[in-house]
Amino acid sequence: MSNYKLIYFDGRGFGKPARQLFHLAGVPFEDIRVSFEELMPGKQSESWLEMKEKMAFFTETPFGRLPVLTMDGFELAQSAAINRYLAKKFGYAGRDSEEEAWVDAIVDEFKDYMECLRPYIYGQRDGKSEEELKKIHDEVFVLVKNKFLNSVDKILKNNKSGYLVGNGLTWADLVVADHLHTLDNIKELDDVSWLNLKKYQEMIYSLPELKSHIYTRPKREM
Repeated sequence: MSNYKLIYFDGRGFGKPARQLFHLAGVPFEDIRVSFEELMPGKQSESWLEMKEKMAFFTETPFGRLPVLTMDGFELAQSAAINRYLAKKFGYAGRDSEEEAWVDAIVDEFKDYMECLRPYIYGQRDGKSEEELKKIHDEVFVLVKNKFLNSVDKILKNNKSGYLVGNGLTWADLVVADHLHTLDNIKELDDVSWLNLKKYQEMIYSLPELKSHIYTRPKREM
């Protein structure tokens, strides 16, 4: 049996689907987590800064950052590459080339969407004033969020299977459902406008292979 190690921060982020894919496939792996709190502004401890310089898996990774997946001498970096690799290996990348292409398209659109949200996300982390954050929220966050969610809602309604692509679960569902969970946590997914998406997210999270993992993992909003 292959010996998998996933090295990532102790949060969800775009590396979360990798953990979920292992649980879906029932494949054991070593889940090596780096404390997320130590990265927040004003909370970096001397021990973390020293550890960051000394940790071999930072200095020796292909791009000098996380996540990294290792398996019996094979090493892979970058979240999307890791997620796609595991999805193909475990059967969650789509049933044929066309489905795989659509899965990739949805994930690429999600990444572009998240890039557009950077001013708001990093504004919170950088300690911008409430007034500044409200302006960014109203003028950027809400518009970008609604555009993306409308696209996802349309894809779901057109596909009719309950999943984003084809007739079964793919890693695109994991990416989108995790983000919907985040939006719900921060009160940005109301029942009136996004009831269909909330039901979709709840359906994904009710899958037996995921349920026990999701409700026992560390609770984080982002």
